[in-house]
Amino acid sequence: MIRGAAVAALVAGCAAGPPYERPCAPLPGLDAYKEWKRAAPADAIPRGAWWTIFRDAELDALAPRVATGNQTVLQAIANYHAAAAQIRIARAGYWPTITAAPTVRTSRGVASTNVPGNATGVSVMNPGTTVPGTATTGTGTSRVTVYTLPVEATWAPDLFGRVRNQVKQAQYTAQARAADLANVRLLQEAMLAQTLFELRGQDAQITVLEETVAANEEIVELTRASYLLGIATESEVLQARLTLQTSRVQLTNAALARAQFEHAIATLIGVPASGFSLARRQPSARLPTIPPGAPSQLLERRPDVASAERQMAAANAAIGIGYAAYFPQLTLTGDAGFSSTTLAKLLAWPSRFWAVGGTLTQVLFDGGLRRATIDQARAAYDATVAAYRQTVLTAIQQVEDQLAAQRILAVVVEQQRIAVQVAHESFVLERARYVTGIDPYVVLMTQQTALLAARQALIALETQQLTAAVLLIQDLGGGWRATDLPSPTQVIQAR
Repeated sequence: MIRGAAVAALVAGCAAGPPYERPCAPLPGLDAYKEWKRAAPADAIPRGAWWTIFRDAELDALAPRVATGNQTVLQAIANYHAAAAQIRIARAGYWPTITAAPTVRTSRGVASTNVPGNATGVSVMNPGTTVPGTATTGTGTSRVTVYTLPVEATWAPDLFGRVRNQVKQAQYTAQARAADLANVRLLQEAMLAQTLFELRGQDAQITVLEETVAANEEIVELTRASYLLGIATESEVLQARLTLQTSRVQLTNAALARAQFEHAIATLIGVPASGFSLARRQPSARLPTIPPGAPSQLLERRPDVASAERQMAAANAAIGIGYAAYFPQLTLTGDAGFSSTTLAKLLAWPSRFWAVGGTLTQVLFDGGLRRATIDQARAAYDATVAAYRQTVLTAIQQVEDQLAAQRILAVVVEQQRIAVQVAHESFVLERARYVTGIDPYVVLMTQQTALLAARQALIALETQQLTAAVLLIQDLGGGWRATDLPSPTQVIQAR
C-alpha cells in the first residue's frame, strides 16, 4: 500500500516542461531617474483614485464614471472574464467525463437458416427457447425491441502535466488580462483628466478673448472720437475695426474646440454627447509634485509591465504542454447500466451490465510534429521575453520624458508669466500714449496683439503642465501595484 502511494505521488509530480523563471529586466544601473532633480517634499500618488492629487472637484466627480460607463473598459472587463472562464475549461480536464445515452431500438427482419435465432425470436445460445419481447409472424419475420439505459465514464489521468500546464497557461493569461484591464482603465482615466484640463484651458482662452474683444470695442470708440476731433485718421478707424472683428472671429472659433473637448468627455464616461454639457469655469486644478520613485519600482507599478510578464509565464507553460505530447496517455473507461427487451423489467437487477477497461496510447511517429510544436512554443516564449523587455525600456523612457517635461515646463511657465506681465505693462503704457495722441494706432495694435499672444501662450503652457503631470502619473502606474493583481486562485473565481 505504501509503495503504491509513493508511485502514485511520483507519477503525479511528473510535469513536463521547463520551470518558469522571470527573466531579468533591462534596468539602469543608477537607482534614480536622470531627470529627477527635486529634493522638496512631494505628493504621493493615491492608490486607486489617483486623480484626487489634483484637488479638482469636477475631475473627482467624473473620473469614477470611467470604470462603469466607458465602453473600452467594459470590453476589457469582458475579456478578463472570458480568460477566467478558460481556466475552468482547462480544469475540467482533471475530471472524468460521464455521459448517459438511453436508447430504444426496434428491429425486424427475415429469419436466416445460417444464424439460428436471428430475427426469429429463437435464442442463439439456447435454440429451444424464445427471447422475451419478440414476436414471430407466420412469414418467418420477427420484431425485437431492446431498451437500454447506459452510463459511460471516460477519464484520462494527468500523469505528465499536460492538463496542469494548460491550467497554468490559462491562469497566467487571465492574470495578464486582469493587468490589461487595469492598464485600459488607467489610460481612459488619464485621457479623461487630460481632456478636462484641455477643456478648462479652452475656457480660460475664451475668457481672454472676451476681455480682448471688450478692450478692442473700447479702442474703436476712442479711435472714432479721435477721428472726429481730427487727431486720428480714417485709416486708423478701419484698422481698429478690423482688429475688433478679428478678435471676435477668434472668440467664436474658440467655441469649436471647447465643444469637441466636451463631446470627448461624454464619450469617455459612456454617455451620448448630445445630452452632456459642462458649464464654463476657470481652471481650478492644483499642479502636484509627483515622486517617481526608483526605475526598478516600475516592474511593480506598471500594469502593462505586469501583463507582459504574465504573458511570458503563459508562453512558458505552453512549452510544457508541447513536452507532454512525448509521453503516453492513459485513458480509463467504464460502462454500466441496464438493458432489457421489456420496459417493465428495465431496472430489474438481472438486467444490469457493466464493463471496465483502459487504453494506453503512445505516438510512435508523427513526422516531427511534436518537435516542431515545441520549437514554435519556445520561439513564442522568446518573443514574449523581448516584448517584456521592450515594455520595460519604453516605460523608463516615458517616465524620463515626462520628468523632463515637468522640469522644463516649470521654468518655461515662469518665464512666460514674466512675459505676460511685461506685455501688459507695455500695452497699458502704449494705450495711454495713444489716447494722448503721442503714438499712432498701429503701435497700440502691435502691443495689444503681443499681449493677447502672451496670455494665450501662458494658458497653453499651464494646460500642458497639467496634462504632462497626468501623463507622468499614468507612466508611473497611477498608484497601481503588482499586489493588486489577482492571484491564480482568485482569477478562477472571477465572474
